[in-house]
Amino acid sequence: MTIERETLIRQYAAGEITWSLLQHKGFDNYRQVLAGLGELGLRPPFAPMDGPNVAARERARVVIREALKSAP
Repeated sequence: MTIERETLIRQYAAGEITWSLLQHKGFDNYRQVLAGLGELGLRPPFAPMDGPNVAARERARVVIREALKSAP
């Protein structure tokens, strides 16, 4: 990973920049971001749990948790 990409991923993890900016800077898909975060021992930023999409986000979290439980 280049220093520029590492810096961008660190900024993303800190909530300083967005996924759309990462795309503009050359990240092709979110898997690259997740791999970079994992490589650096960082987690994706979390949006505040408020607003009109909270219920949908909570349902998505349940789906992801269940998928991870059933993964080998």
